[in-house]
Amino acid sequence: MRSQPTALLCLIATLLAATADGASAQKMMGRGPSSDVGSRGPMGPSGGNHGGGFHGPGWGGVVSGIIMGLPQSYPSNGVVVDDGPVNNGPRRSQQSNRRGPSGAPPANERRLVPDEVVIEISSSVNAQQIDALQRRHQLTRIESQTFQLSGTTLYRWRIPDRRSVATVVRALEGDRVVASAQPNYLFTLQQSQADNHADSQTGNAAKSEGDPAQYELARLRLPQAHALAKGDNVLVAVIDSGIDINHPELAGSIAGVFDTAKEPASAHKHGTAVAGLVAAHGKLMGAAPAAKILAVHAFDPNSAGAEGTTFNILKGIDWAAAHGARVINMSFAGPADPAIHRSLDAARKKGIVLVAAAGNAGAKSPPLYPAADPNVIAVSATDTEDKLFEQSNRGPYIAVAAPGAQILVAAPDSGYEVSSGTSYSAAEVSGIVALLLQHKPDLTPDKVRNILQATARDLGPKGPDAMFGAGLADAYGAVTAETAPVASANPRPVERVSTGAR
Repeated sequence: MRSQPTALLCLIATLLAATADGASAQKMMGRGPSSDVGSRGPMGPSGGNHGGGFHGPGWGGVVSGIIMGLPQSYPSNGVVVDDGPVNNGPRRSQQSNRRGPSGAPPANERRLVPDEVVIEISSSVNAQQIDALQRRHQLTRIESQTFQLSGTTLYRWRIPDRRSVATVVRALEGDRVVASAQPNYLFTLQQSQADNHADSQTGNAAKSEGDPAQYELARLRLPQAHALAKGDNVLVAVIDSGIDINHPELAGSIAGVFDTAKEPASAHKHGTAVAGLVAAHGKLMGAAPAAKILAVHAFDPNSAGAEGTTFNILKGIDWAAAHGARVINMSFAGPADPAIHRSLDAARKKGIVLVAAAGNAGAKSPPLYPAADPNVIAVSATDTEDKLFEQSNRGPYIAVAAPGAQILVAAPDSGYEVSSGTSYSAAEVSGIVALLLQHKPDLTPDKVRNILQATARDLGPKGPDAMFGAGLADAYGAVTAETAPVASANPRPVERVSTGAR
């Protein structure tokens, strides 16, 4: 008979211990009494309380204020958010679990469209929720597109009143429907504005070796590399201004054309020059004369040369990835862009080699993007004497260098000119990458970077430095570093695609 009181005393002791543990946990987590846990649900659009409490799996019953069990996934930071449905509303996730740092621009950032925001939303969010989001934040929809690389839908919306981009981005980041929000940043093509122009026709030259003015051919040891590989049918996407696809230097080289704007692009000197440095094979010789170009028009001419936005660059990257690009050349520069970073990260994981111009802002410039993105091979520029091009950006993110000063390039309407910029250095390296990928198609982006840096000719201070990276790129050294047999890809037929606001 004495066993029953003893058992009862044990039960009471257990309950008292649980009470102490529960109270201690609440105190340490900054919670109030247990009856308040989960009593406030997420706020609705009007700020009202939806009510509701914790009722998901893992919770035990509550008996006289004693918590009988805690969820196994109780967060370590002490913040508990209801992940269950509340009044049939959308699920609300803990903000820190779905976002990184704020996408609001720095206070002094001016490289953005002053009255636009780019909003990323899960493709599972329905049209009614999108419309409600738009009304809540008083925005005007311009266009939207679902991106394969991210699996999300991005919206470009206009701010119709005087609110700043930073203010609107921060407000959107507090909305449960929005995955990310940021400015529609502006990027510029990296071509020097103080260039000497050549006659519209080049001098006589041996077709197999390009024009004598192309000093970069010898510096990069391209003729020797071309004896082993010419980039046969490797798809190189050029995200740039409009390319003159009828230029004789690019005859048969264009595998596809994509216009990110409503109207087809007109030929522009920057895009034409960059494409020619990759694949020219007439009077000039490109770094990969047998490569195929995916021409992506994402930059529109203006008084300063050409500008491209976050939204259009994202379209170009996504289209290039979907159409089999092995290399993406980005001869432009601008601010750090969260959405573009995520897209580049996804592209690299798909095996796409990303190459970008370091920028033409000079020694005192902060890092420019996408070159400073860790997914990208950043290229600085050199001159005829292997000295650093004065306007070239510097930084520890520079991978290699290539000639970029006083480069003879193709121009629209069958023309030619001499121009300078890290844009051209990047294009040459993109062509060298195409040679490597023809020679060994299974090379990963990281392996390509390693080969380029391991075979580069050291310039400047001994070892890697902020001006030249590992040194001047060496096409022949890079190709001969791998002894796999030559293989070719199967290019897609030429096609033109246009996209505008939806």
